[in-house]
Amino acid sequence: MKAGVLFSGGKDSSLAAILLCRDYSVELNTYVFGEHRVLQGVERAAGALGFPWRVRVFSPELLPAAVDSILDRGHPGEAIKMVHRSALCDLASQYRVIADGTRFDDRVPMLSRSEVQSVQDTFGCSYVRPLLGFPRKEVDRLAGHLLEVAMGETGTLENGDYEVELREAVRARGEDASRFFPAFHEQSLVLGLAGTRG
Repeated sequence: MKAGVLFSGGKDSSLAAILLCRDYSVELNTYVFGEHRVLQGVERAAGALGFPWRVRVFSPELLPAAVDSILDRGHPGEAIKMVHRSALCDLASQYRVIADGTRFDDRVPMLSRSEVQSVQDTFGCSYVRPLLGFPRKEVDRLAGHLLEVAMGETGTLENGDYEVELREAVRARGEDASRFFPAFHEQSLVLGLAGTRG
């Protein structure tokens, strides 16, 4: 059976895909707001993992709604959760099994039990979170064992994280994105499987 995995190109979603591939035919899916966004780093990460990869574009009304939420609330938490839920729902319309890389100690984006049940009931799918029992230190240990990973501040890596486009959209409204987003938010990008790069 196929499993559609939300994929940013980072270590968490990569590990989720690796853990699922024993029992499912994994397909990676990266969501963007703009169809012309360049994702060479994510494409390379997907190629290194050896799974099929697809870019999907959000509906055009989502980005303005997410930015409104950020500006109204003064922080991006609910907006990122809204975007993540939208990606999951769209993925659930394509696959009977959907998955992401949310971890035990993630707060954003993290759907509650009732929200997960709602997605499953609405779409008749199974929503799997392979890393849900893993705290960050174990995710980092597994990533160090299985993957070659680059780390960097948001916007410095060619990954497919939602936050890059959200920050750009906040700036396009004439606002200083640093007022709403953390001063430093480290992200990851998979460069290859451990021991395979020359």
